[in-house]
Amino acid sequence: MMKLPELSDLQAAGELVHRSVAPTAQICWPLLSQRAGTEVWVKHENHAPTGSFKVRGGLVYMDQLKQRGSIRRVLAATRGNHGQSIAFAASRAGLLATIVVPQGNSPGKNAAMRALGAELIVNGNDFQEALEFTTTLADEDGVEVVPSFDMTLVRGVACYALELFYAAPDLDTVYVPIGLGSGICGVIAARDSLGLKTKVVGVVSKQAASYALSFEAGEPVTTTSADTLADGLACRVPVVEALDIVRARAERIVQVSEDEIIAAMGHYLTDTHNLAEGAGAAPLAALLKEKQQIAGRKVGLILSGGNADTPLIKRALTHVAS
Repeated sequence: MMKLPELSDLQAAGELVHRSVAPTAQICWPLLSQRAGTEVWVKHENHAPTGSFKVRGGLVYMDQLKQRGSIRRVLAATRGNHGQSIAFAASRAGLLATIVVPQGNSPGKNAAMRALGAELIVNGNDFQEALEFTTTLADEDGVEVVPSFDMTLVRGVACYALELFYAAPDLDTVYVPIGLGSGICGVIAARDSLGLKTKVVGVVSKQAASYALSFEAGEPVTTTSADTLADGLACRVPVVEALDIVRARAERIVQVSEDEIIAAMGHYLTDTHNLAEGAGAAPLAALLKEKQQIAGRKVGLILSGGNADTPLIKRALTHVAS
């Protein structure tokens, strides 16, 4: 199994990240706690400059590339948040960025990546096809593909978990969304480096259940589709290195439905006046699904991002009004 970074590595990454990105808040919301029947702390990565936790990993990764000095352009495949992270960090490192997205990708996230200076290429029917196309472009000197999962990225994003655990070290359980795994592996790394006993629970959509199925099977399971409104969870091919860490050190993985995700987006709007994208709302959906078994425990939720397009926001508001 891939070795997780130690506390000193995570602290150094945090110092680097905080030069560009301020720590985000972790807030205990009374209405949300009342709804869940327990004390709930929300880690607000939707307040990051790109609207997502991913920016932290991008900054650490680009710093590493800048030190090498031989890279002039980076390539990445994304459904949006990873691409925004790479574009944001590349511009600060003086690098060019080309981002590949699949057909039908979020217009808002596409616009945000372009606004950050990235060249955008549309190719493939889903993330996996976009990723496979990206690797065909990296045939020039000075061009490098930035993966969506890498231990350097984990080291960067883990600093959000350090912030949370420093503020609330007595959390019984933290619910974390799983796309390709950098976020949950970052939480596990921070927890283990601090010697805490907090249980880490992964969350996926039933429509993109590869990590949950792999967790149960004890080996990678690829699905034929990942058609979920939570584009940050839209993975059908798990990363083996991430899966090994999750299987060894996470408590369980919860699958939530599309309706449960939409409902959770609505609850964030009514109970905290915060916008959560589908992946960001999934941990709340999982907590509410497990409300009876988690009652009375102090719980953390990773609100990983808030980059939802207008049609999805309208669906969440319609659910609230119904």
